[in-house]
Amino acid sequence: MRYQGRITEWRDEQGFGFITPNGGGERVFLHVKSFKSRSRRPTGNELVKFVKASDDKGRPRAEQVEFVSSPRQPPRSAQRTSIPALLFAGLFLISVGLLALIGKVPPVILFAYLGLSALTFGLYASDKSAATEGRWRIKENTLQVFALLGGWPGGLVAQQLLRHKSKKQEFQFVFWLAVAINIGLLGWLISANGAQFLASLFRR
Repeated sequence: MRYQGRITEWRDEQGFGFITPNGGGERVFLHVKSFKSRSRRPTGNELVKFVKASDDKGRPRAEQVEFVSSPRQPPRSAQRTSIPALLFAGLFLISVGLLALIGKVPPVILFAYLGLSALTFGLYASDKSAATEGRWRIKENTLQVFALLGGWPGGLVAQQLLRHKSKKQEFQFVFWLAVAINIGLLGWLISANGAQFLASLFRR
């Protein structure tokens, strides 16, 4: 017998949540692997239909879960890759390269940005794959820390090319705050005080 209900709680990083059946009753445990199709990942508050089963302890869990209606397609403009964002990331790395070329920053700074950007892109790709396949997710805090350390150009490119984390407002606020802090720190390193700090650091 198939039931209908609404996903009233969803923990995306853990890949599970709970369904409240229509008409009330005990909440039903829902795991992301219980969906018949994984082309769409829940975000919460969606209406679904499911088969009710029980786990080893007799607690209700959902199987063969399907969304009741197809998700509304986002506007075409929302599906497009943000060219300004990609240009911003590319121009920033080029600028750091020029600063290294004229001796304003040590070449290691450029290599650090490139390496961290590549690593951050890989983390986004891994998290996107985990979200699609229902595997354990990479914590958002981890992605934000790598952005703060200098991997944000790779993260920004990943957001646009992979369409991952680009529409989540809370994540975007923290991400751009990390970008601002990182760029501010780079600006300080270019200043006289920052240059003295780098010089003393590399003399050790």
